[in-house]
Amino acid sequence: MDERILRRIASQSPLQTLTDKELQRDVLPITRDPQPKPCKAWVRFGPHAVRVDAVVVAWNDVACGIQFSIGDRPARCWVWANAVTPVPQARAPDE
Repeated sequence: MDERILRRIASQSPLQTLTDKELQRDVLPITRDPQPKPCKAWVRFGPHAVRVDAVVVAWNDVACGIQFSIGDRPARCWVWANAVTPVPQARAPDE
């Protein structure tokens, strides 16, 4: 996603996140990752769906908590698990 377009969309509409009910927080445990994994994720700013480069910092059976940047501003939200695509990590030469 072009950074200028992302900043413009983010300035016009609020970033949406899943609710506690959608996350099923009362029944599904959340796992936090000490080493967040890179991904591409679909997020929503009001009516606008945008695919961003992000990292998965937490998850449960139905959703992922992601973190990404809008310019120099950090952003965090919860999205449905199927809105996230892992990005292969480069392996160290000795692996």
